[in-house]
Amino acid sequence: MLYKPKQNAQRTGQQLKLQIERSDYEANGISRYQQKIVFISGALPGEQVLARVTEDKAGFLKARTEQVLTASPLRVTPFCQHYAACGGCQLQHLDAGQQASLKQQGVDELLRHQTGMVELPWQPLLTGADRGYRRKARIGVWYDKKQRKVTVGFRQAASKALAAVSNCAVLSPVLAPIFTVLKQVVASLPQPGIVTHAEVIDADGQAYVVIRHTAPLSDAQQHAFIAAWPEAIWLGEASAGELCYWQANAATPTYRLTTQQLTLAFAPDDFIQVNAALNQQMVDQALAWLAPGPEDCILDLYAGMGNFSLALAKRAKLVHGVEGLTKMVQQATANAAHNQLNNVYFWQADLHLPWQKADWHKPIYQKIVLDPARAGAEGAVQHVVQLKPAQILYISCNPATFARDAKVLLNSGYQLQKIAGIDMFPHTGHLELMALFSRH
Repeated sequence: MLYKPKQNAQRTGQQLKLQIERSDYEANGISRYQQKIVFISGALPGEQVLARVTEDKAGFLKARTEQVLTASPLRVTPFCQHYAACGGCQLQHLDAGQQASLKQQGVDELLRHQTGMVELPWQPLLTGADRGYRRKARIGVWYDKKQRKVTVGFRQAASKALAAVSNCAVLSPVLAPIFTVLKQVVASLPQPGIVTHAEVIDADGQAYVVIRHTAPLSDAQQHAFIAAWPEAIWLGEASAGELCYWQANAATPTYRLTTQQLTLAFAPDDFIQVNAALNQQMVDQALAWLAPGPEDCILDLYAGMGNFSLALAKRAKLVHGVEGLTKMVQQATANAAHNQLNNVYFWQADLHLPWQKADWHKPIYQKIVLDPARAGAEGAVQHVVQLKPAQILYISCNPATFARDAKVLLNSGYQLQKIAGIDMFPHTGHLELMALFSRH
């Protein structure tokens, strides 16, 4: 019997000439080829491109642009020398002022299609600086034994391979030395291959570096990192997998919500919003939209270490925060105490499982905040509507799961009052959302 290749593998690797019709919510170009929809990275509406097929699925193709035959007037020359190889940014070929608008157009189409809404009540986009905005990043380190060469950088697009990076324009200037320091110090180690990556944090101007390594580093080896960049605070992995500071009396990282006069401490491996300026705008807008008053009881779900909870507590009667990770609940509680807030309490619970009766699970809330991870709040929204709050504020980092959850809220008697895009990650395909739902 003759071997017949699988249908979904036939076009992978082929180069296609495509006319770009529009873009999706991640600003990928959209075209059609032989009755299949094609999503093309690096292509803009109105362009004609040559693109290489990277995935061939039953209902669609994915491809990446290799040559632009007819360019859009919006196309610009990428400012970063590493853009072609590095997977960190996807939209430097598009003018920064147009990126968020194009992403919002795609989100608008997605939401109207998924929810059946005719028109969305869009509010002004939240935007900020498009360079030097990223205060936290993970940087890969790879040692090639054969060539005895250390590569430092970010993952290539759709690949585990590292793109060598010497500088990053979207990373905070406070963190700029990290690429040179890692390359020099790791190369000097007796076993360079034991360092796998580093996490860097700009905590309101103070650089923190977490070195991830597969074998212990001696005091002398730790000191080599410190000596190369003495202004930074260095951490590594202890034998039990816990992080340990390499310098004595090193301070815990913090960031400020200036408008609310709050200081939040966090562990170096905790989640924080990587764009400090947009995080402040986001919290400000949440307060403006919800308008918490002295009689309001508010439930903050997926509360983290209190980014929204503490700001709400400064205006509300009572705030309950619920978070899945115990260590984040402990950090949030400590942050409340540090900021002298005694009307906010935190609990640990897996919000994706059926909710058990608890002190926080009661129909006492006028307002509820949802700030889930990319998987969205499936399951949780069913419980939220049963609590019957007057308002629900949903902050989303994934328009696709937001569309799914918004449909549940709309079908449960809530109206979408306001929605705004938050360009938390300029030059990438990501657009965060904030939406306010009100009960009829």
